[in-house]
Amino acid sequence: MLNSNESRLRRARQTRAKIAELKVVRLSIHRTNCHIYAQVIDGTGGKVLASASTLEPEVRTLLQNGGTIDAAAAIGKRIAEKSKGLGIETVAFDRSGFRYHGRVKALAEAAREHGLKF
Repeated sequence: MLNSNESRLRRARQTRAKIAELKVVRLSIHRTNCHIYAQVIDGTGGKVLASASTLEPEVRTLLQNGGTIDAAAAIGKRIAEKSKGLGIETVAFDRSGFRYHGRVKALAEAAREHGLKF
């Protein structure tokens, strides 16, 4: 029997396989109870082009807690701005097996509002 983390990783594997097949830039997220992380990874999967997380000093001064929907929205905005600065406008959203709900949804919607297409 699989535990919840193994189940999440199994779900993530299917998404990542499809994104790798398409060879597109992906927006990969990871969330923990206290923080949320986002990375834009190139089509070959070998290089991180941009990243943002609630651990960054600039973000920590704005937020008192990194595990909230507001924090996720701030990271979505930040990763969208960094990506657009690099000329990346279209990405594939890799939610890493997490449900599209709560903080994951907030990050995705904020990234879309600030110009990323997926």
